[in-house]
This record gives sequence, C-alpha cells and structure tokens, in this order.
Amino acid sequence: MKTYLLLLLLFSLLLSFSSGEQCGRQSKPAGALCPNGLCCSEAGWCGTTEAYCGHGCQSQCNPGPYPPPPTPQCGRQSIPAGALCPNGLCCSEAGWCGTTEAYCGHGCQSQCTPTPTPPAPTPTPPTPTPPSPTPPGPTPPGPSGDLSGIISRDQFYEMLNHTNDNACYAIGFFTYDAFITAAKSFPSFGNTGDLATRKKEIAAFFGQTSHETTGGWSGAPGGANTWGYCYKDEIDKSDPHCDSSNLEWPCVPGQFYYGRGPIMLSWNYNYGPCGRDLGLDLLHNPDVASKDPVISFKTAIWFWMTPQAPKPSCHDVITDQWQPSAADISAGRLPGYGVITNIINGGLECAGRNVAQVQDRISFYTRYCGMFGVDPGSNIDCDNQRPFNEGSNVFLDAAI
Repeated sequence: MKTYLLLLLLFSLLLSFSSGEQCGRQSKPAGALCPNGLCCSEAGWCGTTEAYCGHGCQSQCNPGPYPPPPTPQCGRQSIPAGALCPNGLCCSEAGWCGTTEAYCGHGCQSQCTPTPTPPAPTPTPPTPTPPSPTPPGPTPPGPSGDLSGIISRDQFYEMLNHTNDNACYAIGFFTYDAFITAAKSFPSFGNTGDLATRKKEIAAFFGQTSHETTGGWSGAPGGANTWGYCYKDEIDKSDPHCDSSNLEWPCVPGQFYYGRGPIMLSWNYNYGPCGRDLGLDLLHNPDVASKDPVISFKTAIWFWMTPQAPKPSCHDVITDQWQPSAADISAGRLPGYGVITNIINGGLECAGRNVAQVQDRISFYTRYCGMFGVDPGSNIDCDNQRPFNEGSNVFLDAAI
C-alpha cells in the first residue's frame, strides 16, 4: 500500500512539473495565473524550470534554485527500464504516463488502451481588453490555419521516423503537436498556393531542417535520409557565435549564440530580430530555442518566412513568389530548392564548395516530396550558383 501511494505521489509531482496551460498576457483572458503556483514564462506557458521562472517570467516567479528535469516514468526510458504506469495509464513513446492520444496512440510502449478524452468545457466569450501599445519592430504573427490537413501525425513520424530513437540526442523533443502549434503563428506558412504547392513547402522545410539536425551516416539503418531531427542544438558549443561589431543586436555577456532548433539558429544578429518578432528576449535567453519545442519550431519557421536582403525568404522561393533579378540570373540563382540551400548556407556549400552536403539536403527533400506525392521541381541543387553574399552567410552549418 505504501509503495502504491509513493508511486501515485511521484506521478502527481511529475504531472505538475510543467503545464500545457497558457498564462500572463498570452492567456485568454489576459493575466491568468498558473495553477499550483507554477511560474508563468515570458512566452506564456506554465512550468517550474529556469526557462519558465528565470528571465522574462511574468508571474509567480520562483527565483531558484530550479528543480532538475523529471526522469521519464515508464518504458525503456524509466529507471529501472520497463516500468509500467500506475492505474493502468498508457506509457508514451517518450516514457511518460497519460490517457490521451499522445500517450496511448503512435509509439505507445505499454498498457495502450485508448481512453476517450473528456469533452472540452464550453468556452466563455473572451473579456475585451484595451489595445496594447505598438511594440518596436514587426508585430508577432497571429494564429492562423491548422496544418494538420497538410501533414498528418502519422506522416510526421514516418518522415522523422528516428526522432524518438534512443540513438538520437533530441529523443522525444520534436513532436507533431509542437510543430502544428508553432505553425499556427505564421499565417502564410504551408497555406500559400494550391494544395501541391503547400505540400511542397512542407517537404522543403523539413528537407532543409532534417539536414541541419541529421544524425544519419553512410550506411545508417533505413538510409541517412531517415535520421532527421536527431539534434536540437550544435554539438560543438565552444564558439559563442558573437558578432561584436553588430551594435543593433549586442551580445549579452555569458550568452552563446550557437545553432539551436530545427534550422540551427546562429549568431546574435539572428537571435535578436527573431526574438523581437516572436515576442521573446532571445539575446538574454537563447537556450529557450532548444528547451521549448514550440519556440524551437517557431525560430525555424521565422527564418523560413523572413527575407534578409539581398536574400529572399525561403517561403517566397518555394511558393514561386520570388522573381530573380538580373544579378540573380547572372549568378545562376534560378527559382527552385537549390536557392533555399543558397539562402541557408550558400557561402559554404554552393558553387561546388560542398557537393555532399547539398546532396544530403536534396536526399531528404526528394524523399519527403515522394511521401507527399508532389514534384520536387527543377533547380534543386546550387552547384552552379554563386552565393548571395560572397564570403559570408546568414547561418553556419551545425557540422554534426
């Protein structure tokens, strides 16, 4: 009986460690507090770690020290391995106990009996709030359509079919729900053009980000192009990636701006404007880009959607909205997936500099296009393209 009570107490504590509820200025109505005294993070989520209670915390901000992250409760991730969830709960693919589809559905390890999710309470009309002052810089994009009609949960995990593999450093971090939630903040992402164009954009996005986060190797089981999303940050974290000459987005002492998230967001001059547009202070808290999966996906989609002159946005290229200039045509930069590679890492890979890396990006992309049933199009490499900025590039490869 004592053992049962201890397990039940441990289960309750783990469930309270982080909440999916929103709070603070992002909640509806605004200003809601987190339950059980949890901290409300700058992004409006409830939890107990430094990412929630540290810099930018909105309410109930415990100054620390912060508790260590919880140990998975069940399955192969538990200690000892193979533990069952109490009260017959499902054990998810990542080793957590629960009753929803996220626990009992795809990848469930044990006691996988789906339990009907109780109906959500009838929403009450939101309380009108006065308009807030216009912040400096662009306003963060608002919620929009749901991409679940373009990419299903099963497709997501089939595309990234090793992201929950024990061999992947980022096991369990990148989830379908986090991607769908992040995408809702960018109205045009995956929602431009006809159905084939929309699917092609999702294939291109995951093609590039799978290369940036790959854990594959020659001869890997299933092929190297099945091992995307194995890393959530750079392996080599010794370089601060601080451009001290950039006075608009100055580096914060003690912070490192190495690659994080699906696109491996790098350098202070990218963390600064990305954080501004997302309503976050990423210069002071860059780690949130590899600790919060929704924010992590948002940083990647932000880069995808944002032009940085003279480079167009990846979104405009893949949706055929970008028209190359005479200079682009002279440099061999013609519309197609290859220009996106040039945007991301042209200084290191294009014009024949690193054909193997370019081919790896293409391999992911063409695999995903096949799964979506769309044509990858022409000009998918950048071997004959000169980089947009000779001698410089917006991002450096994660070199993983």
